[in-house]
Amino acid sequence: MAGAAPIADGEFTAAIYGLIRAGRFAEAVGILGSELQSSCRSRAGLSLLGYCYYQLQDFAAAAECYEQLGALHPELDEYRLYQAQALYKAGLYAEALRVASPLLDVPAYQGRALRLQAAAHYAQGDLSAAKSLVEQVLASAAESSPGAAEDPSELPDAEVNLGCLLYREGRHEEACGKFAGAMQVLGYCPELSYNMALCCYAAKQYAPALKHISDIIERGIHQHPELSVGMTTEGIDVRSVGNTLLLHRTALVEAFNLKAAIEYQLRNLEAAQEALTDMPPRAEEELDPVTLHNQALMNMDSRPTEGFEKLQFLLQQNPCPPETFGNLLLLYCKHQYYDLAADVLAENAHLTYKLLSPYLYNFLDAMITCQTAPEEAFHKLDELAGTMTEQLRKLTKQVQEARQNRDDEAVKKAVNEYDETLEKYVPVLMAQAKIYWDMENYTMVEKIFRKSVEFCNEHEVWKLNVAHVLFMQENKYKEAIGFYEPIVKKHYDNILQVSAIVLANLCVSYIMTSQNEEAEELMRKIEKEEEQLSYDDPDKKIYHLCIVNLVIGTLYCAKGNYDFGISRVIKSLEPYNKKLGTDTWYYAKRCFLSLLENMSKHMIMLRDSVIQECVHFLEQCELYGRNIPAVIEQPLEEERMHSGKNTVTYEARQLRALIYEVIGWNM
Repeated sequence: MAGAAPIADGEFTAAIYGLIRAGRFAEAVGILGSELQSSCRSRAGLSLLGYCYYQLQDFAAAAECYEQLGALHPELDEYRLYQAQALYKAGLYAEALRVASPLLDVPAYQGRALRLQAAAHYAQGDLSAAKSLVEQVLASAAESSPGAAEDPSELPDAEVNLGCLLYREGRHEEACGKFAGAMQVLGYCPELSYNMALCCYAAKQYAPALKHISDIIERGIHQHPELSVGMTTEGIDVRSVGNTLLLHRTALVEAFNLKAAIEYQLRNLEAAQEALTDMPPRAEEELDPVTLHNQALMNMDSRPTEGFEKLQFLLQQNPCPPETFGNLLLLYCKHQYYDLAADVLAENAHLTYKLLSPYLYNFLDAMITCQTAPEEAFHKLDELAGTMTEQLRKLTKQVQEARQNRDDEAVKKAVNEYDETLEKYVPVLMAQAKIYWDMENYTMVEKIFRKSVEFCNEHEVWKLNVAHVLFMQENKYKEAIGFYEPIVKKHYDNILQVSAIVLANLCVSYIMTSQNEEAEELMRKIEKEEEQLSYDDPDKKIYHLCIVNLVIGTLYCAKGNYDFGISRVIKSLEPYNKKLGTDTWYYAKRCFLSLLENMSKHMIMLRDSVIQECVHFLEQCELYGRNIPAVIEQPLEEERMHSGKNTVTYEARQLRALIYEVIGWNM
């Protein structure tokens, strides 16, 4: 393979500057690196190499170049400043502070050195030191005449830094004002617009946040079409745009990440995933930590193994998004990997107090304890729940007092705090309930829910779980209907948005309370919606009506009426190419296993026609189930099931063989 054409004598400088002008920094780095091997003390070569590395955002390499330049030319303070800036960008804050320190005594660089040190302290979480330095910059700028300022942007930059400090202190409205003021002086700046969007997001003002984000994206698309915004979502295969300084200045990556976070908070998962694919394309190894974190979180349901790998990788990086630690632990607990959660907590004890709130630490500690000592875990959760209920009562009182005083601002603040506390309380309550749910002690679960009715009676998650626990007791179907019905009626015009199991349980509750007409009407409504959806999207698989029929069939099988129950199960999966899936197969095979168990014990007898129907059904499942997993494997299992055995086809064949064995056809 031929190498790059050699640069002619006397054209080296022109060639390098030509590459830099064209933004081909990686090529320039390759040529400069080769040249410096023979002339390692070249000031011009090192300076250009440092600049190219900085543009490529390889800040550690840039810092190394500027360190060499500083050693070769100690009289030039600008190289020390560039080195400190590169170290700061590389996340090496302590080293950046050390290198920038002597510049505080150099009048020409004092302002920039102060701002750099303030930024480094801010990144380290030392807000008091950062604030002190920012105030020094503001005082210095105020004392200087406009013409004497070292940099015309010094004062607005200091205002921006003050805005960042206000943001970290939770004073989001004041921070937003500082950023808006700086933008009036400096003109439109995507980074400032992003800062304002972030303040709105933190204050839960999503509409204005999305407006700022929209401005950033529209300007980015219009001014820089070469960044290929939205191309990946449209399925167009495009090259990586790399991590250039241009990309950083557009704030597009930050804007799309924030848009994804807002959509995720609003539970619009598809829109959140789309926001991540809309951002300018980069190779996976080029992704920044925040994008990597958001990709892991928002694709966890579809790609959990990949998600865990990304979060584990991020936790080993410095710096990493502070949310990574808590999210990884919560996801381990969600997937019941309590041992892994305990290991991560033990290995990262230094992060516990830094990144976990007392509430989150106590909640995770109780969840991990559940595995080995459920009673102890229940008491830990009970203490936490007690603390939360006290807070909720205090906040209720504050809301009432603010309303009496007609203080709208105080009402708004207290209501927001109440809602936030309630969102923390509900997971604690559900974790307590799950301990008894796993023991199948549904009476105790109901008791736990009744104790919390004072605060949770309007909460959707609470109402849904109360409905489930009433349903499971098998003698409270009427009460269960009272909780299921409002959930279904709320989405009646778009009924397929309701979970299939909720619809199924409501139908069963109607049947068990002799309200067959209501059950039939609900099933007709589901069938009508499914037909409409199939018409709009013929290839989409929809399981709602199928699961409703499967649950009803299961009910009849559980009551011993296998003739009707099994027939209902079989009919529910027709046509097999649209209705056979991992979830629907799970319900179907349970009924067949129950049937086989009772037949083998000679507790029931089936007509030959029903047996023939069962065999034909299993043959169809074999035919259509070759590429359908029989079970969804856990993401971090070390021993994977054999791919040939984890199919509906394999299990259907096994069930057919068991039928032959039980009825003696194999003899």
